[in-house]
Amino acid sequence: MTALSPSFVTHLECSETGEHHPAGILHGLSQAGAPLLAHYDLEALAKAVTKEDIAKRPPDMWRYREFLPIPPDIEPVSLGENMTPLIAVPKTAARLGAGEVVVKDEGRLPTGSFKGRGMAVAVTMAKALGIKRMAIPTAGNAGSGLAAYASRAGIESFVFTPSDTPEVTASEIAFHGAHAWMVDGLVGDCAKVVADGVDEMGWFDLTTLKEPYRVEGKKTMGLEMAEQYGWTLPDVIFFPTGGGVCLIAMWKVFKELKEIGWLEGPLPRMVAVQSTGCGPIVKAFDEGKRDVETWPDVTTNIHGVRVPNPLGGRLVLDVLYDSNGFGTAVDDDAVVSARAQVCAEEGLHLCPEGAACVVALEQEIKSGRVSAGDRVLVFNSASGLKSPMPPMNNRLDKGKAVDYKAL
Repeated sequence: MTALSPSFVTHLECSETGEHHPAGILHGLSQAGAPLLAHYDLEALAKAVTKEDIAKRPPDMWRYREFLPIPPDIEPVSLGENMTPLIAVPKTAARLGAGEVVVKDEGRLPTGSFKGRGMAVAVTMAKALGIKRMAIPTAGNAGSGLAAYASRAGIESFVFTPSDTPEVTASEIAFHGAHAWMVDGLVGDCAKVVADGVDEMGWFDLTTLKEPYRVEGKKTMGLEMAEQYGWTLPDVIFFPTGGGVCLIAMWKVFKELKEIGWLEGPLPRMVAVQSTGCGPIVKAFDEGKRDVETWPDVTTNIHGVRVPNPLGGRLVLDVLYDSNGFGTAVDDDAVVSARAQVCAEEGLHLCPEGAACVVALEQEIKSGRVSAGDRVLVFNSASGLKSPMPPMNNRLDKGKAVDYKAL
């Protein structure tokens, strides 16, 4: 078993029992079958780097290296993970009756989605730990990320997606060199294929939260946002939620930053955005529960939130409760309309999951859970170009005079 040199990680901790596991060696779930989370020597970390040090570094996710589990002697597997912009949407905000609304556009990352952050760190650690073959079940974008970073690292990858995954994403996975397969079912059916094949195929199961390092990579969203806001945070954060890793990751790093004294002001309320056609976390939150029940009949076409039984459901609920946040579910038809409207009025092309957050914001302004005085951050989790758009069928005949008034 490969062992790594030290980073600022002291140990991995079972999210269910608190049991400690040694850092620097290969891990999946804890002995209790729960996700493992990395813990850091934050006192040593804070002595090793300052906010001013970070400000002088290149504008990419690796500027936060001390907050990541990668040992100093390991070269990251990178495709150029740039910082993603904050984009104000004043026309949309005015239309919704909101105050300050900003979109963090994760579609600018390699492979066109936020998944690049988690995959860059997870694949870096996998390579360092000697893994030669990996497999993942995915709604789409995580598969693109694994395929790209695994190819970059020289690791063989197997990716299993639902049969109705958007064609551009399914093709991208295969194009990046993965063994790509569509499964007649949902992401849970894909996960069963991966889990059942571990012994026979010898692959490492990279299912969401079955290894501890995708969370750490996605922490960089929270670090980046905090720096972009001047080491303060917005009042409310809306995030499209399937497996929920990003909410878990951001809340984790917010607490780490608070502990070392880098953040000013209160922490934000975190909002999990799901669909009325698949909203297990929202349902559990509304019922005040600590555990998430499997959603019985998935009907949504918003692929990124179509996770009927998230492994990290309890951890996501903890974030919502701890942050005084909430869950909210949106209708698919409203999402389709909002995506087109924001694109036309702001010039910003959201993916369906990002548009779902805009619909959620509109709902919650009306409900009163969000006020016009709140500073709101909405995450666009992927490029809109990765999802289908209505066809454009207007045509001109070069042999006929153009009726300009009809254009």
